[in-house]
Amino acid sequence: MVGAAGIQRVAVIGTGTIGASWAALFLARSLEVVASDPAPDAEKLLRQRIADAWPVLERLGPVAPNAFERLTFAADPADAARRAQFIQENGPEREDLKRALFRTLDQAAPADAIIASSSSGLLMSRLQEGCGHPERCVIGHPFNPPHLIPLVEVVGGTRTAPAAIDRAMAFYAAIGKRPIHIRKEVKGHVANRLQAALWREAVHLVAEGVASVADVDAAIASGPGLRWAQMGPHLTFHLAGGRGGMEHFLSQFAGPIQGWWEDLGAPTLSPDMQRKLIEGVAEEAAGRSIAELEARRDKHLISLLSSRRDR
Repeated sequence: MVGAAGIQRVAVIGTGTIGASWAALFLARSLEVVASDPAPDAEKLLRQRIADAWPVLERLGPVAPNAFERLTFAADPADAARRAQFIQENGPEREDLKRALFRTLDQAAPADAIIASSSSGLLMSRLQEGCGHPERCVIGHPFNPPHLIPLVEVVGGTRTAPAAIDRAMAFYAAIGKRPIHIRKEVKGHVANRLQAALWREAVHLVAEGVASVADVDAAIASGPGLRWAQMGPHLTFHLAGGRGGMEHFLSQFAGPIQGWWEDLGAPTLSPDMQRKLIEGVAEEAAGRSIAELEARRDKHLISLLSSRRDR
């Protein structure tokens, strides 16, 4: 897939968990990647993370040959940006740092290059302040790990040009992602707000002693989560309405659901609540390491993604 949506050279700025995952995907799609990160041994760690991700990418479908030959590293992010046609920024989730980084990238990058931030919740209107070319700056928020999860949320700022949104959407789609256009800036975008809303009630149920951490997780993973992997809540409830669809569903359940909404909790993450969650997760993990849990997650993701692709 050389030249996805007319783009051949990508800069990956910040090569932690998210940046390394992006880099692996870009390389698998035949793109040239220039990576940059100020951390000690960043290049070594990046290459190891890509190598770890590669078998998973191979299981999901054909990957480009000689991928590692198209990966270079630049200590200075400006150097990485100078020849890039698309820049994926993955710095720390701090507005001040990202704003400064965006100014640096904007000054160095070709005027027609797109600069996308992986920010999970910051507003592009704030990040693009001070840029000479704010019209080409967008949010391109992935879900972890980006080389597996298809979703990318694309959000423009007040000074972002519609053409930049279109180009970013086309680029992500061309490399196999599922981009969605968030039409209005809100903190946390869309998917993280939905996650936060669900988790708020999950924490409330634990806090009230309704269920344990493990049972709350099971209520999602063995219940609606299985349906949500196929379709979202609106289409799921449309099916729940039978032949009458959403109209019949609402006629039956609008009242009860409104009552549930009014009864939802608003917990606080106090030190005591945090302790309960930490202890509950430790009990649920049952001694399995983060690496073991990640491997289990990725194994199931591969099966699910393969099933979706075949379907």
